[in-house]
Amino acid sequence: MRPGRGTFILEKIRGKRNDIYASQSIKEFTESLSQAILQQIPEQKSIGKRFLDLLKGFHPILSYDALTGQPEISFEFTEQKGAEKTLAAIFQFLETQDRRILIAIDEFQQIANYPETNTEALLRSYIQQLKNVRFIFSGSNKHMMNELFNSAKRPFFSSTQMMPLAAIPNNFYATFIKNKFTESNREISDEAIHFLLTWTRTHTYYTQCNHLYASFLKRIQEEDVRNICSDLLSSQQATYIQYRRLLSPVQWQLLIAIAKEERVFQPQSKAFLAKYKIGTPANSKRALEALLDKEMIFKEEDLRNSWYQVYDVFLSRWLQLTF
Repeated sequence: MRPGRGTFILEKIRGKRNDIYASQSIKEFTESLSQAILQQIPEQKSIGKRFLDLLKGFHPILSYDALTGQPEISFEFTEQKGAEKTLAAIFQFLETQDRRILIAIDEFQQIANYPETNTEALLRSYIQQLKNVRFIFSGSNKHMMNELFNSAKRPFFSSTQMMPLAAIPNNFYATFIKNKFTESNREISDEAIHFLLTWTRTHTYYTQCNHLYASFLKRIQEEDVRNICSDLLSSQQATYIQYRRLLSPVQWQLLIAIAKEERVFQPQSKAFLAKYKIGTPANSKRALEALLDKEMIFKEEDLRNSWYQVYDVFLSRWLQLTF
């Protein structure tokens, strides 16, 4: 359940993805879903026309992006019930189609932040009635996703099959990268790929092969990759410096320590606290909880251990090089 924002995917139909990370209410969720469906099934098609006719019954404001031509939808509901009825109608419309529909909702934990206290129960009540529509829920906040689906107090408890997404194996990822460069009549050395995947922890978002493509180099060596990575960190430095102002001195010091260690298994151990001058175990515990809450770090675990890492790989590398 690591990052990677996308959002609504309709099976057998390709198109642009939206996401709900920025949504703040059930109304905005409904708008995002409506917009995503129209992007996947254009109104020029019969199914798109039927869907648009359905939305017209709820008096939407429909416009089009001047650059992309993609539809943009908003609703002016006077009360929450308006959004709920619209959402129910959308799901029912999808249920009656002559094909199976797959809706993938990324950053799903965002619904827990909506002001409407019944959002989870509402969605659960709609979804459990659907037979022809399947859902994939993913999110980058593992703690919150576990809370949503594994807590007996939450409406989605025991309603899904959990599937953690591990990193892509290095050998498969390396082959993929090399093949893509070969297809464009360019070369990238094995050493360059190895450095890149190690530096980005094989995290797709940070692998940044598009920057390598943009370099127009015909033969890419490890030094070229190192230079591009350095440029990426320089471009983000102003943002990272601002983080320091948002954190307490102990939180900032702990963040640096976790970055330098790559993985921290015992953040309250005497050796760790002394090495990075963090203070007492209580100080470390409070700072750790604050960094988790701010999503500056995340907790990972396997059958044997649990550990902490800096969430943003680029930030982690910048901290390692700067401090």
